Amino acid sequence: MTKQRLYRVSFVQQGQVYELYARQISHGGLLGFVEVEQIVFGEKSSVVVDPTEERLKSEFENVERFYVPVHQIVRIDEVKSQGAARIKPVAGDSSKVTPFPMFTPGGGHQK
Repeated sequence: MTKQRLYRVSFVQQGQVYELYARQISHGGLLGFVEVEQIVFGEKSSVVVDPTEERLKSEFENVERFYVPVHQIVRIDEVKSQGAARIKPVAGDSSKVTPFPMFTPGGGHQK
């Protein structure tokens, strides 16, 4: 029997770190993006309801796969057991304003 792999994916979105669990991760068909498929959430058997996980469930309810820009990925780990999906603020960031990413031709170097 083949063991199903489980990955914990952490990425930054709108000034927060999203931490989700998924069965498949790949570089995908889009250059510069990581493809995340088969999102896994905790079972509803527990009496305690985690509002963060419920928010993530509703946000990713009808999503089959999603793409995250490579520069937004914080970490991808293959794990043995699943934890709770969560959203947490970026460490040390107390600002409510998220800077807009800017492209600078030539890497910002001036001649």
